[in-house]
Amino acid sequence: MAEAKPPRRTRERILELSLKLFNQIGEPNVTTTTIAEEMDISPGNLYYHFRNKDDIINSIFAQFELEIERRLRFPEDHKPTIDEVWAYLQYMADFTWTYRFLYRDLNDLLARNRTLETHFKQIIGHKVRFAQDMCEILVADDEMVATPEEIKVIATNIGVIATYWLSYQFVMNPRKYNDQDAIQAELHQVSVQILSLMAPYLRGRSRRLFDDLVSGKLPRREFHDYRTPKEVS
Repeated sequence: MAEAKPPRRTRERILELSLKLFNQIGEPNVTTTTIAEEMDISPGNLYYHFRNKDDIINSIFAQFELEIERRLRFPEDHKPTIDEVWAYLQYMADFTWTYRFLYRDLNDLLARNRTLETHFKQIIGHKVRFAQDMCEILVADDEMVATPEEIKVIATNIGVIATYWLSYQFVMNPRKYNDQDAIQAELHQVSVQILSLMAPYLRGRSRRLFDDLVSGKLPRREFHDYRTPKEVS
């Protein structure tokens, strides 16, 4: 008989519920009172674990930051093919969904949270460098033809789209704000948008796969699964 899992600590439960509420109804619409009521604990109990809502946000962001730093790398000694790049983009879209409030409410959060202002800028910079490395690998494999200057522009545009795609979705479909299934499904469209930035520079097999993808000849979920080194092991 398997041993029962120990009950989660109150602090962990607060973070889990807060993330859920921030994602579902928007961080600006959630107060510490809301969280305490949903947790069925007193505000004093919540404040024992977290000083205020920003303390909760910073703790969630710390988890996000650790995870994204691990994800913003390809396995060592492995050059990704374009189909693996596609699978990776889908993988990152799922990750964005998990922490979607950070992206959807980003401007409001940065305006009043110094920690996020500083650290999110670094994360975007990391995303841009990662996109640049990805393009350079494809160029080295003769699957892409682009100058260093062109790659720099492509990488910056990828960083912008990857960061603000959820905001774009909200502007275009504000009435779907609470339709979580619709938002999640449309989030994966960002992978197509990112690859389309690279498409004019792709050659050979990479260009053919892109054309088959956007034309519908190749089902968008048929590409190889992407996993990080940690997940593979």
